[in-house]
Amino acid sequence: MSDAEQTDLGPAGLDWSRVRMKSRQRRRHKVTLAALGKPTPAGCLFRQWLESLPDVLGAGQLRQIVAAIVAARRGGRPVVLAFGGHVIKTGCSPLVIDLIERGIITAIATNGAGAIHDLELAETGMTSEDVAETIRDGSFGMVYETCQRMNQAARLGAGQGGLGRALGKLLEESQAPHKRLSLFAAAYRARIPATVHVAIGTDTVHADPQADGAAIGAASLADFRTICAVVAELGASGCGQPGGVWLNCGSAVILPEVFLKAVSVARNLGHSLEGMHTANLDMLQHYRPTQNVITRPVQPGHGHQLLGQHEILLPLLRQAIIEAWGT
Repeated sequence: MSDAEQTDLGPAGLDWSRVRMKSRQRRRHKVTLAALGKPTPAGCLFRQWLESLPDVLGAGQLRQIVAAIVAARRGGRPVVLAFGGHVIKTGCSPLVIDLIERGIITAIATNGAGAIHDLELAETGMTSEDVAETIRDGSFGMVYETCQRMNQAARLGAGQGGLGRALGKLLEESQAPHKRLSLFAAAYRARIPATVHVAIGTDTVHADPQADGAAIGAASLADFRTICAVVAELGASGCGQPGGVWLNCGSAVILPEVFLKAVSVARNLGHSLEGMHTANLDMLQHYRPTQNVITRPVQPGHGHQLLGQHEILLPLLRQAIIEAWGT
């Protein structure tokens, strides 16, 4: 290349005169004036505040989740809440129970920790010990009342419909002073599926010398088969109709894995899950919820992610749902 030719090029050897430009009017835009947030006055209604949110990112996801849930229930499709123990520990039980009693949540699923915290809150009005303190002297989880009751539920559930139903039945028929705050008792009253998916060794009650591994396994396996039947109903009932919704809230591993296997079982048995929506609500974005809940099982645009604290997201979601539901 001659010295004359080099003077027409930039320092990296590129011919900048060949860069192509286009009009801004021809570009597709993600943000328009209609998407901007709107200031609301003090004392405004929740509906006004909700409508004032910017229509982008998380606020847009919130609107899509709410719309999918309302459409599912109006179309007679299930809405399932799969949750980890922190949903109970962050004080959200009354909000979930309200949605069960309104007929919006039609099934619940949790891990062993979720069931334990639900039980303890119902029976004592308290739950969640200081692990950093009690792990030092080996007293962490070593409380006989919780162990006895969970093992009783496992033995009952092994022969009568699974662990979740058995726990709900035991609490509802007991004198537990706070049973109205139990999700499992609420599910039992509402006659909706409630399942517990146990990983042996992850729960405090497994340290009980009287723990019945055969009963725990049989009861939790029955619950897996129950949740597979629930998932099989998440597809749209017809062309153009809405599908059901699976909400994963606060479970980073167990419930996303359970859901993925249940989806495979349902499709293997010939159930179409077209039209199904899924959503993950959690403080962090984890691998399994991203892949196993909002990406792999659903068609593009039907998986939703909403990040934030449970004690903020769930009250917000519930209020947005009932505003859209109209009751």
